This record gives sequence, C-alpha cells and structure tokens, in this order.
Amino acid sequence: MKRMSWLTLLMLLLSLVLVACGGSGDTEPEADEGDTAADTTSDTEEAMDEEAMAELVCDDAIGCVEIGPDDPIRVASALVITGPNESLGLDSQYGVEIAIADRGEIDGHTIELQAEDEGCNAEGGQAAGQKIASDPSIVGVIGTSCSGAGVPMSQIVCAEGIAMISPSNTAPGLTDPGSRQSCYFRTAHNDKIQGRAMAEYVYNELGLTKAAAIHDGDPYTEGLASVFRDSFTELGGEIVAFEAEAADATNVEPLLTTIAASGPELIYYPVFIPLGSLITKTAKEIDGLEGVVLAAADGVQSPDFIDASGDAAEGMYVSGPDLGFGNDIYATFLETYQAEYGTEPTAPFHAHAYDATNMLLNAIEAVAQVGDDGSILIGRQALLDELGSTSGMEGITGTITCDENGDCADPKIAVSQVQDGSFVAVWNYENE
Repeated sequence: MKRMSWLTLLMLLLSLVLVACGGSGDTEPEADEGDTAADTTSDTEEAMDEEAMAELVCDDAIGCVEIGPDDPIRVASALVITGPNESLGLDSQYGVEIAIADRGEIDGHTIELQAEDEGCNAEGGQAAGQKIASDPSIVGVIGTSCSGAGVPMSQIVCAEGIAMISPSNTAPGLTDPGSRQSCYFRTAHNDKIQGRAMAEYVYNELGLTKAAAIHDGDPYTEGLASVFRDSFTELGGEIVAFEAEAADATNVEPLLTTIAASGPELIYYPVFIPLGSLITKTAKEIDGLEGVVLAAADGVQSPDFIDASGDAAEGMYVSGPDLGFGNDIYATFLETYQAEYGTEPTAPFHAHAYDATNMLLNAIEAVAQVGDDGSILIGRQALLDELGSTSGMEGITGTITCDENGDCADPKIAVSQVQDGSFVAVWNYENE
C-alpha cells in the first residue's frame, strides 16, 4: 500500500510538470480571444469599405472628386479681399460665407471654404487659379471679383475641370462663345446690358449728346466703355474722346486736359476705386470741365470710393446692378450680414455671390454619389452639366437660368446718383 501511494504520488507530479511545460505537444495553444475579435473586426471593416467603394464608380469624362466619409466638401473663393478694392471682394466673400452657413451640410458632410485673394488683376487671378487647380479636393470656386483676374483664372481652373462661378465679372468676353472657358458661369450681369443702359440714360434721360469715355485696359473697364461708346453712337450721340489710363496712375491732369479740349458734356469712366477717385477729384480742377457731368460704374460703387473722393463725388452718376430686390430672402440675408459683419453691404455684388454659392451647392447635391459608409463621389463633368442646366432657381437677385454661354443672371440695371454721400437709385433699366 505504501509502495502504491508513492507510485501514485510520482505519477501525479509528472503530470503536473507536463502541464506546466505546455502539455505533450499533441494540442495547439488556445488563441487569445481579444486578438481574434480585433482581427475579425478589422477584416469586416475593410470588407465594408471595399464594398462601399465598389458601389461608387467614377465614370465621369473628366474625373471625380473623392470625399471620405468623415471629410468635408471643399469649395474655394477667389475674390479681391485686400488692397484698395477690398470692399468689392469682401462684400462678395460675406455673401459666400452666409450661403454656406445657411446650407450647413450636404449629405452629412460639412462645407469647408478655402478663401484666396485674386488682387483684382491678372497676376493675382493667375496665382489664385494655380493654387486652386493644384488641389484635387476642391470641387468648385466662387470667383473672381474682377474680370481682369477672371480671364487667366478661368483658363487655369477649367483646364482641371473645376467649376467656376463669378458673382461680379461683367466683361462681355468672359461669356463670348469664341473665348468662354467651358467651366465658367456667372450670376452677374453682362456689360452688354449695363453699357447699353448707361448710354440710354445719358442720351434719353439726361438729354446729353456728347460724351467721353475712359478705361484702364482691363477687360471689365475697356469692355464696358466700349459697349457704352457703341450704344451711345447708335442712339445718335457723339463720342468726342475714348482714352485709356493706367489703373495705378497718380496724375491724370494731362488726360483730363486733353478730354476737356474735345468738349464733352459727360465723362464716363467705368474703372475701379483708386483711378476712379483720382479722376473724380482732378476733374473738378481742370479748366473746361466746369459743369461737365461725371459718371462711373459698379467698380466704384462702394463707400470707400465716396470717402476717397470727398465732396467731388457729389451729384455724379454710377451705373450698376439694381439692388432693390425686395424679397424675403434678401431681407433675411441683410439681417444676417449686419449681425455677422457689423456693417451694411459695402458693394453691389453680395447678393450675386450668395446666389452663385447656392447655385454651386445645389449642383453638388444633385450629382453627388453617396456610398453606404457616407463616402461621396462628385463627377466634374456631371457638375458642369448640372450647372449649365440651372433653370428657374429662385435667388435674391431674381430667377437664375443659365444660357449656353454661362450667363445665368436675371439682369437688372440701375443708375444711382451720389446724394449726401450715398448712392441713391434714380433710374431703372428695363431690359427687353
């Protein structure tokens, strides 16, 4: 009995040693339950992502913007937001920001804005365009403020298929069938309308028959001055001088002295704030221009121009968009604008920028492909086609409908007069 007890004890000890050493080797060690769960979850998530992406197939002719499930929809603005003409661009920038805030999100994605400064010149438009075009995540751009910046920028971004909508480019060439870029649209009027409107006001309402015009060589200023010249002549008036001056000129006495010798009854100078204020002040000091009517356009329609021109601006006329919208959308917009930025609008194109932004966001929402995981594909050509088919969109500025050349505005033009330091609308043009 004693020998069996020792034998039993020895066998028990041997079995414990074998267990401690991992057993006999005939069985596999058990897998860690946590590792198995993690591996299974990872494999499942990867499979789901692949399945979701398999659903989103890009068959767009010029490619797609891919947006991850947790990523924002990225749009850009390219406006003149610094320098002497910043009141023009910042006014539009605020319109863009309000529209994005009002929209909030599209298909569960926030909307992120990248703001660029186009400087109101060709160099600035080129630089902003190159920066935007180099970023494949940008879906579309609201810009530019100035037509001179819009020409090179449209060439650059359209080469990448990026949608571009301007709230304030008005130069006729930007939507001319022979020169328009395929991605380019605008909610601003075409200066073929504004130039004609100003000519009719001068000839028919003011009863003046001799006019001079000044531009600075920019597509906007030269284009508008040219339409005014042609329309005024067609009505029966005479253009006694048609002159160019540098946008950064510091002395316009020789120019105005030459114009004075031609005997105008009115000088129309659709330029921007720095040159416009210089012409306005200097004209009051030139012999032969006493009593000559001064007139400009929407490039100077800002309190900054009146501040720079002082009393010399009093009584002059300015053509531009009719801001008497009188709808509920605009009333709400103005309340937000003043609450957010602490001022009344500083230029004429804030409403056009709001409408341009909504036009872009509407088109994005219409063409976006949404995967099960929230990922989005936006076809670039599909977006351009959707923008081009915009019709009957109710905006602040009227009913937005795009023609085949990208002109989408419901054009309404007014002539204002500077009265007691403010622009007061005195005449509305009926476009037939």
